[in-house]
Amino acid sequence: MAEVTRRKARTLALQALYEIDSVSREPETTIERAIATINMTGDNVEFMRELVLGTVKHREEIDQQIHELAPTWPIDQIALVDRNILRLAIFEILYDNKVPVKVAVNEAVELAKLFGSESSPKFINGVLGAVSAKANR
Repeated sequence: MAEVTRRKARTLALQALYEIDSVSREPETTIERAIATINMTGDNVEFMRELVLGTVKHREEIDQQIHELAPTWPIDQIALVDRNILRLAIFEILYDNKVPVKVAVNEAVELAKLFGSESSPKFINGVLGAVSAKANR
């Protein structure tokens, strides 16, 4: 049951990151509005908040990782949803270190299946495979 609510927290984090990226909203405002729309426990609310704020804080470094690992795809040409799924997962893998790498990758692929295009899961999995290899060095 805990993983379902974690997945909900990740989904909300992705939606918040998408909004922040697409219309340049303030992270805290976006987080508070997202939290107000759902019923989640305090731990999962905090988890969602950490994901969004951490991803935003490390966004430039994360984007550099994406650039290095997917050089044929300029960051601004990656679909908005895919870009934010990658940012979220890379934050979890390289900066947050609270879940196993496999969990972060699997959750990102699931988000890609839900919100991305038909090719999104394969693309996300490929880039995150390279991130995982880097993280395990």
